[in-house]
Amino acid sequence: MKKIYLICSLAVFLLITAGISYFLIRDASSKVPANITLVNQNGDSYQFGDEKKLKLVEFIYTNCPDICPTTTQKMVQLQGDLEKSNVFGKEIEFITITIDPYRDTPEVLQKYMNAFDIQNSDDWIFLTGDQKNIKDDQRKIREVAESLQFQYKDPGNGQYVHTSFTYLIDENNKFISKFPMGEGFDMKEVYEKIMDEI
Repeated sequence: MKKIYLICSLAVFLLITAGISYFLIRDASSKVPANITLVNQNGDSYQFGDEKKLKLVEFIYTNCPDICPTTTQKMVQLQGDLEKSNVFGKEIEFITITIDPYRDTPEVLQKYMNAFDIQNSDDWIFLTGDQKNIKDDQRKIREVAESLQFQYKDPGNGQYVHTSFTYLIDENNKFISKFPMGEGFDMKEVYEKIMDEI
């Protein structure tokens, strides 16, 4: 009986270890395609391969009632800490990508920015799709999200169900680390990780 128990325990341990290893390897090999072009809050094109800086990537939709605005607010505070260290905009930029490009036009994203007193600049970029090519750009946004293992779905009422992580990627758009969104977004942890990478 003890032998069966030990064999079962070992099998469970090996399965758990294999599962953890799979997710660690999968995340470590994640990379945003550099050739994807989307539209920023000013209606201008943005391509992921253009800026050779660290990037903190946040996925949102502006009608989100809780986790998205909470994360954005914490990123505003993090921005202040990074500005004090004289690295924001020079060594790192923030990128906020809507998962609802049909509703979140550049004008809507600007209103969202204004609600958080986020300055319209090249240092914090808000990305959406071009309304003239919205189907194609929805596909591009999903490709960016899936490259970082961010999952989302519109159940049909515009209230998206989505995973809850923000992502730090390097100057070549390769995954470095991920952090919980919402109340779990630890500004000190994210700040320290960014400074370690710089």
